[in-house]
Amino acid sequence: MALAVTVPQAAAILMPILLVMDIMGLAAYRKHFDWKLLRFLIPLGLVGTVIGTLSFRLLDARLVAGIVGLFTLAFWRSALLFPPRADSPPPPKWVGAVLTATSGFTSFVAHAGGPPINAYLIPMRLPPLAFTASMAVFFAVLNLSKWIPYAWLGLLDMRNMATSMALMPFAPIGVVVGVKLAHRIQPLLFYRLIYLGMLLTGLKLVYDGFL
Repeated sequence: MALAVTVPQAAAILMPILLVMDIMGLAAYRKHFDWKLLRFLIPLGLVGTVIGTLSFRLLDARLVAGIVGLFTLAFWRSALLFPPRADSPPPPKWVGAVLTATSGFTSFVAHAGGPPINAYLIPMRLPPLAFTASMAVFFAVLNLSKWIPYAWLGLLDMRNMATSMALMPFAPIGVVVGVKLAHRIQPLLFYRLIYLGMLLTGLKLVYDGFL
């Protein structure tokens, strides 16, 4: 979408669509949330949202996306060369704090919050349902927190909302497919797909940011 319109406009168009997807995701995964993990993640993610709000007018969203892409590819390469063992300790809390706040920031600026938080959570090797459910809550909270700042920044106009309504019917399809897969997929295949997704996302963000 950001290839067809400006990044801020693309972010605004996605807001109502993300709201519908978040509601469906929360309903589908309501029994699988890791509340202890979320109590750590959510406040830090909101800090990133505040930073994104205050710096939004000063930053080039494409540049931010490109930097996130480089970070994503660096993490992917590191994980490929030095994969975490089953007995590896989880990342330090300070690393989690930085990556989670970064996720909130990049989610606000460019809807690219996935790679930083994935870099923190993947080494934890959570069960697929716990991973997916916790991310559903985390990004639902972040997306809700964006509405007032986006309105304040003048991004939520009638033209963008009309485009959102036209795209809305397609959103539930992806949610339904994702829920079915999360309930059936084996952990090894799940994380292989996560790594593949990070590679493709990183390449796309670098392309958007620098090419």
